[in-house]
Amino acid sequence: MERLNSKLYLQNCYIMKENEKLRKKAQLLNQENQALLSELKQKLSKGNPKANQQSSTDLSSSSNPNPPNSGKP
Repeated sequence: MERLNSKLYLQNCYIMKENEKLRKKAQLLNQENQALLSELKQKLSKGNPKANQQSSTDLSSSSNPNPPNSGKP
């Protein structure tokens, strides 16, 4: 029983490390996405503002804010 408990503990530690790596990767991808979205909005606003106003509104509504941060187990 103790051996099984130790094995499960190690697996849990590994999963938590992987989860943290994935969380950091997701944050970086979100930051990159936000930067690209901002850049795209700037390019659109330099063009015909009246024609691009609707496109800009659509883009801002489709952007995903930071995903909810679930607590560690």
